[in-house]
Amino acid sequence: MKHFVEEYYDAAVIGAGHAGCEAALALARRGLSTVIFTMNADTVAMMPCNPNIGGTSKGHLVREVDALGGEMAKNIDRTFIQSKMLNTSKGPAVHSLRAQADKAAYSRSMKQVLEREMQLDIRQAEAASFIIEEEGGVRKIAGVVTVSGAVYHAKAVVLASGVYLKARCIYGDVITESGPNGTLPATHLSKALREAGIELVRFKTGTPARIAKSSIDFSKMEIQPGDVPVTPFSFSTDPASVQIEQAPCFLTYTNERTHEIIRENIDRSPLYGGVIHATGPRYCPSIEDKVMKFPDKDRHQVFIEPEGLSTDEMYIDGMSSSMPEDVQFAMYRSVAGLENARIVRNAYAIEYDCLAPGQLDHSLMVKNLKGLYSAGQVNGSSGYEEAAAQGIIAGINAAHYIFKEEPLVLKRSEAYTGVLIDDLVMKENAEPYRMMTSRAEYRLLLRQDNADLRLSRYGYEAGLVTKEQIDALEALENEIREEIARIERTYLPPSDELCAFLEKCGSTPLSGGASLADLIRRPELNYGILAPFDKGRPSVSRRAAEQVNIEVKYAGYIKRQLSQVASFMKNEERRIPSDIVYADVKGLRIEAAQKLERFRPDNIGQAMRLGGVTPADVSVLLIYLKRNGK
Repeated sequence: MKHFVEEYYDAAVIGAGHAGCEAALALARRGLSTVIFTMNADTVAMMPCNPNIGGTSKGHLVREVDALGGEMAKNIDRTFIQSKMLNTSKGPAVHSLRAQADKAAYSRSMKQVLEREMQLDIRQAEAASFIIEEEGGVRKIAGVVTVSGAVYHAKAVVLASGVYLKARCIYGDVITESGPNGTLPATHLSKALREAGIELVRFKTGTPARIAKSSIDFSKMEIQPGDVPVTPFSFSTDPASVQIEQAPCFLTYTNERTHEIIRENIDRSPLYGGVIHATGPRYCPSIEDKVMKFPDKDRHQVFIEPEGLSTDEMYIDGMSSSMPEDVQFAMYRSVAGLENARIVRNAYAIEYDCLAPGQLDHSLMVKNLKGLYSAGQVNGSSGYEEAAAQGIIAGINAAHYIFKEEPLVLKRSEAYTGVLIDDLVMKENAEPYRMMTSRAEYRLLLRQDNADLRLSRYGYEAGLVTKEQIDALEALENEIREEIARIERTYLPPSDELCAFLEKCGSTPLSGGASLADLIRRPELNYGILAPFDKGRPSVSRRAAEQVNIEVKYAGYIKRQLSQVASFMKNEERRIPSDIVYADVKGLRIEAAQKLERFRPDNIGQAMRLGGVTPADVSVLLIYLKRNGK
């Protein structure tokens, strides 16, 4: 007699964080029966660290997830309490939206989305091992087994376990075997992954303390209001629906007393005392790291952010730590406005297992185990947004795998998501990877404002974007194209009125006629403010006007980047045979051969981006391929 549960699904997703939610929704919305496992059904899309979505470069990822048909942007539009467009004093390439979330509402809202998806079941259970089959010498995933022994057969599995694998939380000499926020860790899956031939490494991240709002003196801080009007995250959100009363954030600073407390107690830090051996994120360091590594800095910014409208807890952004409890009290209370701070939750560091680099292909499938996809922090990245971007790609490609369709692989020239995945797949990241605008070579083309124009057709092909949305997108493209053409051929005479206006704007008056496009390209002018002089201007939508202004103003830079992309694509199109034996390539340095063998690049472009592979190595490889007719 059978004494265990046995169920059959098309796909299974392990983990219901930001990666898991996007992956599961992508699969279910393709019509595939999907089960998503979570350690606790109350922690779906939990925000264990910062209570916000977006930010510099991360906002680009959220917009791209939305363009592909994902849920993160829509969910934050439903649950934000403050919104701000960052970097507006700079060019449009680095404008990034950031929204403060009501983190409890965000989690509840996303859980409701999952619950309402007809093809998706939520299962509170810990995945313990995999069902693996072998066919023709090729190993492939066939399902998941939970700690209770329940068997869930599946044609594809997405691993999105976040920071839960063998997780332990640390502050001072207090070490707790737990996931974030006191949740249960996943204690069995690391062993199963290693038995499946998957190499793991140990990473670390951390979070600051949460402090009671009633104990903070905000009069000693600078208020940080939200934007008016609010810009929605999702391209499908009606802007009128997000014009709400916003909660304020606040800015204060550490000081020399704060730094002195940290220096006096640095020997008690688990980071510096050898208790923590895992690697932490360089671009989101703890306050003790900042103080010790930047001794010339006499202060560091500290943002005080509400965790929601129904809680008194405030997030202390900029002061993550793993210092002992008594040191935390002392250092937080040394900050202006926090003199009487009451800590609700201590700051802590968290260590966890994640996949070593070099084991995934660009579809996010594990190379040595067909049908197993991996997404989020378990891939060595950090951040909710990086996780969601990987999650939707892993979900789309797991569906493609089941339907025997070609995988979706976004190029570096197409999306920040493409840059993110290429860096995770092709680089030996020795620390949690964080997306930054500087990582994107073609960032003027990959703006957050045009993510739908770049990527929505991929979402449509994946079954996540509707025909109506694509029709609306094509109408927008036509509107932009026609208006740019009209602007280029519209000439304005040097009237007294126009010359006076130009002088008022700090712009050189006209001595002769000029095209409207030439005027828009002047730094101090734009499409909008020239409307009174553009008598033949048709009624243009807000989105079209935005795109027209950017495309015209930055036309020269955009043309140059398009030329760079064309050169980039030549190397991306030079394929490397999958059966190549790099040890046979005469003249290839040993280090280069080892790196190429480990990462198995698909094309010359990817080979060129591998650390340890020089231009000379690439030349040797090209000569070998040519001589052998490959």
